[in-house]
Amino acid sequence: MTWLAFSILATGAQAQSDPLGEDEESAARRPNIVWIMSEDNSKHYLKHFDDSGVEAPAIEAMAKHGVTFDRAFSNAPVCSTARTTLITGCYGPRIGTQFHRRTQPATLPINVEMFPAWLRAAGYYTTNNAKEDYNAKPRLQPWDDSSRKASWRNRPTPDTPFFHVVTFADSHEGRLHFPLEKLEKPTDFDQATVELQPYFPDTKLFRYTAAFYRDRMSIIDNKVAGVISQLEQDGQLENTFVFYFGDHGGVLPRGKGYIYESGLHVPLVIRVPDNYRDLVDRELGSRTQGFVSFIDFAPTVLNLAGLDPQSAGPIDGQAFLGPNVTAAEVDSRNTTFGYADRMDEKYDLVRSVRIGDWKLIRAFESFQPDAMWADYRYEMLAYQQWKDRYETGKLNEVQSQFFEPRQPELLFNLADDPHEVNNLADDPQHGDELIRLRQELTTHLKATNDLGFLTESRMLDVLDAPVENGKALSDEIATYINTANIAIEPWEEASKELLATINSGDLLQRYWALAAASSIAAADPAAKGDMAADATFAKLVRRRMLDVEPLVAARAAQLSAILDLDDPRPVFQRALKQTQSPTEALQIFNMVRQVTEMNEATYPMNSKLFSLPFVPDSKGLIQQHLDHLDRP
Repeated sequence: MTWLAFSILATGAQAQSDPLGEDEESAARRPNIVWIMSEDNSKHYLKHFDDSGVEAPAIEAMAKHGVTFDRAFSNAPVCSTARTTLITGCYGPRIGTQFHRRTQPATLPINVEMFPAWLRAAGYYTTNNAKEDYNAKPRLQPWDDSSRKASWRNRPTPDTPFFHVVTFADSHEGRLHFPLEKLEKPTDFDQATVELQPYFPDTKLFRYTAAFYRDRMSIIDNKVAGVISQLEQDGQLENTFVFYFGDHGGVLPRGKGYIYESGLHVPLVIRVPDNYRDLVDRELGSRTQGFVSFIDFAPTVLNLAGLDPQSAGPIDGQAFLGPNVTAAEVDSRNTTFGYADRMDEKYDLVRSVRIGDWKLIRAFESFQPDAMWADYRYEMLAYQQWKDRYETGKLNEVQSQFFEPRQPELLFNLADDPHEVNNLADDPQHGDELIRLRQELTTHLKATNDLGFLTESRMLDVLDAPVENGKALSDEIATYINTANIAIEPWEEASKELLATINSGDLLQRYWALAAASSIAAADPAAKGDMAADATFAKLVRRRMLDVEPLVAARAAQLSAILDLDDPRPVFQRALKQTQSPTEALQIFNMVRQVTEMNEATYPMNSKLFSLPFVPDSKGLIQQHLDHLDRP
C-alpha cells in the first residue's frame, strides 16, 4: 500500500499529502519493533529499578544498549484496561474501555483503530503472541497473526518490516496462588533479605511470597534473553527496537487493581538498534526521569515506524522516541493520570494524578475499603493471611489501612513516602499542593468526559459511539463530577448541597450525592453523628430508599446502613427484584457486600434473601457474590 493510500485510510477522508513528509529512500528505512511484556509486575521487583529487586542480566544488557525509563506508568492497574490503553493510545474512561471484565466491548472512536492496523496498512507484518484481552471491538484487523504460533519469522519476505508482541505470563498473579505446602520448598532469592513494603506484616508467608515472586522475575529475564537471541540469530537485532515492560503493576497484595504506585509504576527498557541509532536523541545506557505512560506507546511505535502519529486519529498520547522527539522535551514531562473502576466483581471508582513526586488519589467511593472482596484476589494465601491478621487485631496502623474506609482524597509526597502510607491531604502545610493536584485532576476528568460517572449499567447505552456520546453528555458528566466532589467538603458546607442534590430529578446526580454523603460519613465520625441526628437529612435518605430507580434506592440503603438509620435489607431485596439489568444488579450486589462486611452481625445476608428477574450465569460474577454471601 502506498503512503498516500495510508493517508486516505487513516483519515477516512479524501487524499491528503504524504503523512511522512519524507522521500522514498527514508521511507524505506523502517525499523522492526518488538514488545516484550511481562504480566502483572511493577518496577519494584527488578534491581535495575529498585534496590530490593532481583538482578536481571538480559534486561540490564538491553538497558546498556538503550534507554531506561525510570518513570513509566500504566494508566490502569489491571490487564484488559491497561492493554486496551496500549493498543489504542486512548484514556479508557474517555472511550468506555475502563471496566475490567466489561459487560460488552466499546466501539472505537471515529478514525481511531488498534494501532497495528496502521502499521499493516504501511506494509508492516504485525504479530501478537498471544494475549489480547481488549475492551473494544476492532474495525480494521490489527494483526496478520495473533496466536501462540505468531512470529516475525512467518513474514512474507525477509525484507518485510515487522511489529511483534510477545507476552510472558510467568509473572502473572495466578503464579502466586500456590498451596501452603509450597512454603517448604526453597526460593532462589534469599527470603531473609527481602524488603517488605511497610503495609505488609512481616511473616514467613509474606517473605516467601515476595521472594518467590522475584524468582518469577528471573524466569521473565530468561525469556527476554530468548527473544533477544532469536533476533540475533535472524540477523535482525540491530534492525529492531526492543521494548521490555510490565503490562501494569502488581502483583503482591495492594498492587494489581489499585492505583498506588505498586499498581501503576512499571519497568520500561528500550534497546536501541545500531542501524537506527540516529532515531533516538539519547546516549546508549542513559536513563530518563521524564514521565511516559501507556497512552504514549502507540504514537511512539508509529513515530519510530515513520508514520505521523496524528494520522492515527484523535488519540491521547504523544511519542517519546523517534523523529522530531527531543530528549529535553521528554525529560520535561512530569504528569500522568490513572484510573481504576470495576475489577472482576468489585466496583470502586478511583482516579489519580501524579505531578513530579506529588500524587493525588481521589476515591469516589471511599467508604469502601481497598480490601473489598474479589474472589480471584483472595485465592492468594498472602491476601488471606493479611485479612485474617487484621480481623484478629495483629496489624499495626499502617498495615491496617487496606481494610478500613479511606479518606476521599489521598495526597502523597513520593519523595519521602514511596509506598503511599502517609496521607497529607489534611495537613495545612500541603494545602497548595492539594489544591493544585485537585484542580488538575478535576479538569482532566471533565475534559475527557469521564464515562465512569455514568456508572457501568448506564454507560452501556452509549458504547455504540462512546466519545461522541460523552461529548453530548459533557454538561451532565461535569455535574456528576461536581456532585461527587461534595465529599471533599466539610459537613457544614456540604450539608446544604447534599440536601439539594439528593433530591435532584436526575437519577445519577442523586446516586453520586448519596455516594458523597456516604464518603463523608465514613471518613468523619462527627459528621456521621450530625447526619444521623439531622431529622431533615434522615427523612431525605429514607425517601431515597423508596426511589423508583433500583440503583439509587440501593445507594440510599447503603448510606442508611453506614448511618445506622434503618435496616437496608428490604431495600436491597426490592431493588434486586426490580432491576432488569444484570450489570445494575452486579453494582447493587457490590453494595450488599460492603454492608455485609461492614456490619455482618447487624445485617446478616445470604443468597436466599434475594430473588432476581433473570437467572444469573452459574459461573458469572453475580453468582460469585451470591456464593460468597453463603460462606460461613
